[in-house]
Amino acid sequence: MIRTQTWDVSAQTAAMRARSRGGSLARRMQKMQGATVARRVLGIDPGLHITGYGLIEIEGAPQSSVKVPKLVEAGILKAKPTDELAVRLQTLFDGLSEVLRQHTPDVVVIEDLFSTYAHPRSALQMAHARGVLILAAQQAGAHVHSFLPNEVKQVVARNGHASKVAMQNAVKARLNLAAPPNPPDVADALAIALCYAARQDIAERLR
Repeated sequence: MIRTQTWDVSAQTAAMRARSRGGSLARRMQKMQGATVARRVLGIDPGLHITGYGLIEIEGAPQSSVKVPKLVEAGILKAKPTDELAVRLQTLFDGLSEVLRQHTPDVVVIEDLFSTYAHPRSALQMAHARGVLILAAQQAGAHVHSFLPNEVKQVVARNGHASKVAMQNAVKARLNLAAPPNPPDVADALAIALCYAARQDIAERLR
């Protein structure tokens, strides 16, 4: 913004950030267009050793402006670190398949991969785990959606760089739990499900 030949850097920066946030939100809402309108959402925090999962149910009539997420079940799928890769992947696949059979979620939401990783080997291991988990969801007939970690943190904790503890406390507050979910893998999985519920709510309001 230019006023009396003075360049207001702070105002210009704020305006650019506002436009960036608006455009980013619009892109995210466009991504939600056509996504499954879900009542039961299963969040997945993928890991080759420990995978967290969290199932929430969104209560409230479709026309209601009040949608309340409730915890149904949460836990971890754990593979033995001493097992061969193929065996560990089979363990995760079988574990998630059992959860899907028991609870039949409308949508499975899984954490997306970063474009860059400081530790490439860890990224590859996570990609292996993520692949078999997506396959389990696909074979169960569930719709699959994904979010990047920083988007989940921004939506649930209002901070795209929130710590593990902050995420645990944010999930506790949003689900009205007696204590923060533990281990953090469970909190992250529930946060992913809550992110979908929040984005779905906004998308419905914009329709």
